[in-house]
Amino acid sequence: MTSTTPGKYADFEGLRRQAITLRREGLSRRQIRDRLFVDNNDLLNRLLNGEPAPEWTKRPNAKDDLRARARELRTQGMTYDQIQVELGCSKSSISLWVRDLPKPDRTRTPEEASAIARRGWAVTLQRRDEERQMTKQYAAADIGTLTDRELFLFGVGLYWAEGTKDKPHARRERVTFVNSDPDVITVFLSWLHLVGVEPRHLKFRLMIHESADVRGAEEYWADLVGTHRTLFGKTTLKRHNPKTVRKNVGEAYRGCLVVDVAQSADLYRRIEGWWCGIVGAASAPDRWNRT
Repeated sequence: MTSTTPGKYADFEGLRRQAITLRREGLSRRQIRDRLFVDNNDLLNRLLNGEPAPEWTKRPNAKDDLRARARELRTQGMTYDQIQVELGCSKSSISLWVRDLPKPDRTRTPEEASAIARRGWAVTLQRRDEERQMTKQYAAADIGTLTDRELFLFGVGLYWAEGTKDKPHARRERVTFVNSDPDVITVFLSWLHLVGVEPRHLKFRLMIHESADVRGAEEYWADLVGTHRTLFGKTTLKRHNPKTVRKNVGEAYRGCLVVDVAQSADLYRRIEGWWCGIVGAASAPDRWNRT
């Protein structure tokens, strides 16, 4: 087979031989992609076509075991609700798995049926939460090591999404970033360090509702960024409107942290230029063939 793909993918067969060799050595798709510099998922699928994934990359299919167990419980006379309590899966899944089996005799009272249904729903919610956490763990593992370039590009996009912008009618060539998520703040500060911003140029202040624990929030953010709350700028208090029902309440509410970078006009201009470069590269017609 001769590939007509120009550039670095022209030798398709040679690239496929390398991909198959790496696959048989036990590498994952991501590892092969990074090793061969293949940034086109469709091409990667063609390179690995017919090659099974290594066992260590396969997620366990728990539903196969659940289906077998559900059928076993059904043959013992259990109802859908009882099987749900036992296994924690949805009744719609149970129905698909066991509907060809005989129905058991119903001997429970309506009160008993209601109690079983409530227990089944609680177990289902617990299982869903476990599946949710497992999905997040797998997704987190997909990221792997973050290179400086990856952090650089992500930080530019993060600022353009959340940071203040310069407008023709309101010149604001200054880097100011506001967010309530401590993880977002942590990533942004790492990015500032990467692009050479010195800690002495960072200024922090808080924006928060007046009815919240202002002192506690100041201490929380100061600890996160590694400074003392007395070094923060003046906190901006948001007036409470009694007609508004606020949902951002409770101990977890700590307002928004404002990160100002002093003497940052040049950095802001570079951020704007970097973002334009990202947009141009992403919209280029031949972007899949670029190194």
